[in-house]
Amino acid sequence: MASLMSQQHVKDFAAWKKVYDSVAGFRRSSGELSDQIFRDASDPNKLTLLFKWDSLANAQKFAGSAELKEAMQKAVLTCRLSSHS
Repeated sequence: MASLMSQQHVKDFAAWKKVYDSVAGFRRSSGELSDQIFRDASDPNKLTLLFKWDSLANAQKFAGSAELKEAMQKAVLTCRLSSHS
């Protein structure tokens, strides 16, 4: 099992969440076991995401996938602050 943490800043949480939810099936089929979303109290568009994956290889494969890049473009990130596995 592997964990992945990502910090992101989005323009509009509601719009981002729609895109995030639309790729839930892809995340699951790629090996995601669970996800959590935390919003910053002073800036609700600043997010910390925590994921559990079935393997580090699958987490890394997902993180570098064209599907994720496409979803991130649709979600209109203002910046991707960091990602850690």
